[in-house]
Amino acid sequence: MPKNRKNPTDLSRLSPFDSEDKNLIQVIIETPRGSRNKFAYDPAQGVFEIKKVLPAGMTFPYEFGFVPSTKADDGDPIDVLVFMDEPSAPGCLAKCRLIGAIKGEQIDGRQTIRNDRLLAVERATHAYTEIKDINNVDKKLLQELEKFFVNYHNMEGKKYKVLGHCDAKSARKLLKKAIR
Repeated sequence: MPKNRKNPTDLSRLSPFDSEDKNLIQVIIETPRGSRNKFAYDPAQGVFEIKKVLPAGMTFPYEFGFVPSTKADDGDPIDVLVFMDEPSAPGCLAKCRLIGAIKGEQIDGRQTIRNDRLLAVERATHAYTEIKDINNVDKKLLQELEKFFVNYHNMEGKKYKVLGHCDAKSARKLLKKAIR
């Protein structure tokens, strides 16, 4: 597509909220659960690009994506880890219930950037219907998710410092702050 033309199907410009139920957020899945490939959406071309491959034995623990029409402190749309029954595919739209966030900082050399990860449950799930808030997530699982992000950043020579967690109400405030 020529550079002077806008992508008419730019997924990053969709509404952050479901049109029928404003309690649901819309998440574009970039990387499915169980994948070693890290995909990233390229809005200029309207495609998903392979950004990196995780080392053998390391995979994404759940669906990983972004909320459209947002911009986090790292310059990218705000990240979301989505609990759902089965792996989906890059580009899939998931309508989700926000349950909280892992709050964190990404340290790259001398620069420290806030890099929170929202946590959400896909509305059609069977296995995770009981999770209404981050307090319903097993503490050990939360620690494992934190360690995943620490190790993920460490592979790139960056550090990720977990600052804590927040509930669904506070996560919604983080999301609203990121809406552009």
